[in-house]
Amino acid sequence: MVKNLGLHNSLLNQFIAELRDANIQVDSLRFRRNMERVGEIFAYEISKELEYVTKEVTTSLGISEVNILKSKPILATILRAGLPMHYGMLNYFDTADNAFISAYRKHSKDGTFKIKIEYISSPDITDKILILSDPMLATGASMVLAYQEILNCGKPRHTYFTTVVACTQGIEYIRKHVSKHDASIWVGAIDEELTAQSYIVPGLGDAGDLAFGSKVQY
Repeated sequence: MVKNLGLHNSLLNQFIAELRDANIQVDSLRFRRNMERVGEIFAYEISKELEYVTKEVTTSLGISEVNILKSKPILATILRAGLPMHYGMLNYFDTADNAFISAYRKHSKDGTFKIKIEYISSPDITDKILILSDPMLATGASMVLAYQEILNCGKPRHTYFTTVVACTQGIEYIRKHVSKHDASIWVGAIDEELTAQSYIVPGLGDAGDLAFGSKVQY
């Protein structure tokens, strides 16, 4: 159910190294661009598993037969942190329909929090390929909750959960709540530890803040 693209040497590891590097993270433009490039790599790798059909293309000198996607996937992301990675995927799946899920952590005074879903904007995903991206997979709760909510828009044929850095706890949470026949998890790196505040260690920090600036907790 899990495919770790970071296990093989490629430029993906270079981009993830820069995303993790505290000295480079201060450049939010570069951080967003690296997230976007990681999204492009994920899109390319996932495209190898999709269905294709043969099409005749007329050139200025004749006709060429080429394989093209049989149907476009639905790209979904969790706002706001997932936007740069989402745009990277959209660069490659450029005609795809899109879904957006607004979710956030509602903090309590005792330091605990609950995941809240505000709204979902989505096309019909019935029998579609769904690619759901979020740069960090910590506890897995927000990813699973977003997935369960988006099922109100139809049951996809297969869902690709994509994340740059995942924690083993988050992976196991998805495995527990989502059938392996319905989904797969694609990651760029896997870290073992979570802090008491559910941040991945070593991770890379708060992807949303690094991409778009700090926020007020509420």
